[in-house]
Amino acid sequence: MIPVSIYIHIPFCVHRCAYCDFNTYAGMEKWIPSYVDALCKEITLVGNAAPQMFPVHTIFFGGGTPSFIPAIFIQKILTAIRSQFLILEEAEITLEANPGSVEPELLETLRLAGVNRLSIGMQSAVQEELSLLTRTHTPDDVKQSIRFARQAGFENINLDLMFGIPGQTMDTWKYSLDFALSLDPEHLSLYCLTVEEGTPLHQWVEKGKTIMPSEDETAEMYEFSMDYLAEFGFLQYEISNWAKPGKNGEWQMCRHNLQYWNYLPYLGFGAGAHGFFENIRTENVRAIPKYIHQINHLIAQAFPTSPANDRVLKLDFQEQMKEYMMVGLRLTHNGVQLEDFYSRFGVSLLEIFKKEINFLLSRDLIEWCNNQRNLRLTRKGKLLGNQVFIHFV
Repeated sequence: MIPVSIYIHIPFCVHRCAYCDFNTYAGMEKWIPSYVDALCKEITLVGNAAPQMFPVHTIFFGGGTPSFIPAIFIQKILTAIRSQFLILEEAEITLEANPGSVEPELLETLRLAGVNRLSIGMQSAVQEELSLLTRTHTPDDVKQSIRFARQAGFENINLDLMFGIPGQTMDTWKYSLDFALSLDPEHLSLYCLTVEEGTPLHQWVEKGKTIMPSEDETAEMYEFSMDYLAEFGFLQYEISNWAKPGKNGEWQMCRHNLQYWNYLPYLGFGAGAHGFFENIRTENVRAIPKYIHQINHLIAQAFPTSPANDRVLKLDFQEQMKEYMMVGLRLTHNGVQLEDFYSRFGVSLLEIFKKEINFLLSRDLIEWCNNQRNLRLTRKGKLLGNQVFIHFV
């Protein structure tokens, strides 16, 4: 049986950043206890409806700021999961944290609860860039968070960094990378800042108060990162993600995100959470009060759906194959495997997408690897990923 993954959404933040378009809310702390109760109830309802007790090999607490809520609530959620699912002994359990929101006592409690991986939102090591992003932490907070995490026993830490920030130069980007590397993380995630409608950043750009870097400038930063991180022993295994080898010699990739990119099943719990099981995609309501109301007042649905669902989509065969290609090609090291495609769908990848593959090969956007058993993005394709993925939409 293929193990499933579980995503838990914690939508609370101290402050909502100027660029943020995630389902997060500031100033709603009073809802935390009732939200956690509803979350645990949703886990129980979906677990009870499951045809069997599924093994779970990754759990990911995202947000929002999961480290913002008391650790006792993280323990409570994990207890609810353990009551309904079989958490494997070697399971990866990740929690997102903001620098400045992690104290030694919190981290020690999280480790005792089973959390064994942290993803810390560093974003930049330049205070002016952090201020423009309206982040509330400082570079020193990042250092302190790493120190506290190591003292608490965390041996798997990711740092999130952002490039394409207004005013950012190649020099300041390299400075942020060097700062992150000096902290010796096991994993790095690098994201290009995008302007999302409805955010303060979008308004600043529209009014000319902020000027975003050009596509050429952000592409230069991205290409520099690919070469620079390779010099420090990092493997780029996905468009935005790099890993170092661990003590056992295996690359310390984020196993939870690999579940998404390998098109494998995951269950999403919490406001705005998404799930995917077999051919069914689910999406929960986003608003915290509405989420709590639906969990407490609507009737439980057939697995894998939940009373909190806002949308349930049943994918046909063609849609599944297209999605498989879109997420699989994000894996820049291995790409999509011909054998795996055939074992899943019973048809040849080269027959179904012959036209698209030949076109992308001719444009040097994808290439063969592993003795022509895998297709992956070229260096050029990594820069123009959306132009590749659109062929499978």
